[in-house]
Amino acid sequence: MTSSSPFSLWVYLSQSPLLWLTVTLVVYAFTDAISLRTRRHPLANPVLHAMWIIAAFLLLTGTPYTAYFAGAQFVHFLLGPATVALAVPLYQNRKLVAQAILPMLAALIVGAITAIVSAVWLAEAFGLPREVLLSLAPKSVTAGVAMGISESLHADPSLTAVAVVFTGIIGAIIVTPLMNRTGITDFRARGFAAGLAAHGIGTARAFQVDQLAGTFSGIAMALNALVTSFLAPLAVTLLLR
Repeated sequence: MTSSSPFSLWVYLSQSPLLWLTVTLVVYAFTDAISLRTRRHPLANPVLHAMWIIAAFLLLTGTPYTAYFAGAQFVHFLLGPATVALAVPLYQNRKLVAQAILPMLAALIVGAITAIVSAVWLAEAFGLPREVLLSLAPKSVTAGVAMGISESLHADPSLTAVAVVFTGIIGAIIVTPLMNRTGITDFRARGFAAGLAAHGIGTARAFQVDQLAGTFSGIAMALNALVTSFLAPLAVTLLLR
């Protein structure tokens, strides 16, 4: 066996989508186990740590993102069924949801407007280019919808995707300490806030804490995607005239 065999083996394996699917699942399982050992400490968020570990691995091996995504797309495909599966806890808690419908709608409108306006105003205050301002506007919406909104605003969908992931991770990290500090103990309110501000990543965090919180987080994530798709173009037009 020649000395080049390990390298040749790596070249062969790196072309297989199964390798990157395996890497993704193993890394996430590892970071999730660490999170569980820390009793789900906010700073041990498995998405955050899986992301930088995989990014570092791709950088060290010189693997382009397109090659990685050829395998990781199978996990990406499961986002659709996972989102649909949120209907199960929603149905189980339908009476509680019906009782809180009016406060939820009020929080939804206020939260969606705040997320858009604060992002645009802060970016404008720091003198960022117009394209960046437009790309940040839908940052609190789940990635697929946010990128669609970004395209409709003639912004940069890739930049929007980065902002969405960053927003979700920060939201998932700070939501529990923030709610504890402010004395909010109702898991319906805690979950709804997480889903509204931090979309799917916040919803995953909410389910780690409490199923009821996760249910309301999933509702907020879905409704915010719908409302922001209407409000973002209007708000941007008014703010950036």
